[in-house]
Amino acid sequence: MGKRIISRRRGSGTPTYRSPSHRHHGPIYHPSAALVGDGKVISILPAPGRTAPVAEVTGPDGSTVRMLAIAGLATGDTVAFHEGKVDRGSIMPLSRIPDGTLVSNIEVKPFDGGRLVRAAGGSALVTAHAAGEVTIQLPSGDFKRLLETCRAQVGAVGGGGRLERPIIKAGKKVWATRSLARAAFKVRGVAMNPVNHPFGGGAHQHVGRPSTVSSGTWPGAKVGRFSRSIRKKRRRDRERGV
Repeated sequence: MGKRIISRRRGSGTPTYRSPSHRHHGPIYHPSAALVGDGKVISILPAPGRTAPVAEVTGPDGSTVRMLAIAGLATGDTVAFHEGKVDRGSIMPLSRIPDGTLVSNIEVKPFDGGRLVRAAGGSALVTAHAAGEVTIQLPSGDFKRLLETCRAQVGAVGGGGRLERPIIKAGKKVWATRSLARAAFKVRGVAMNPVNHPFGGGAHQHVGRPSTVSSGTWPGAKVGRFSRSIRKKRRRDRERGV
């Protein structure tokens, strides 16, 4: 009897493949708009469940706020909430951030908490203000116009260069990717046994069957390249300008 392939077994959501909840600080979003004034950074916390570190800030009302740590932010620094000095770590509406400023954790809609540019080392560039909208250049190079009431965090996200750190042992990578609920290593289907994958087995490593499958293929055999005819048709239409 065959076994489920690893990607489908991971997708079932069992504790073996789930990210441990005790390693997470919970959702990190911009604080309420009612929080206005200066806050003080009291600590920088590691966050294994995400790529960027987390900063713990004491708000102007004495509450504790957790936010993404900006590159260069240190314990004892002052950050502004909604009003004040435009400095690293400050959370401001885009209307208050001048052109040429690096920003991160940007809201797509006003007060949604921040959706864009949240990964370690990421930053976007404020390029123009016009008619109640602000144009920003995303890390991909694309330009996006947002309402000037959308908030953003000044500066680039901390933790840049994390991929440059060497992983000496395989076990280190296993534990690092476990926090992110990802697979540490990816085994090729042709390298498996027939019981583990439809491409497995044989006198040498070869697929042994068409590697392109249709959208109606039954789940146990739905592996390889999903070249659906609908996608091909849409791609051809785009190329022809239809």
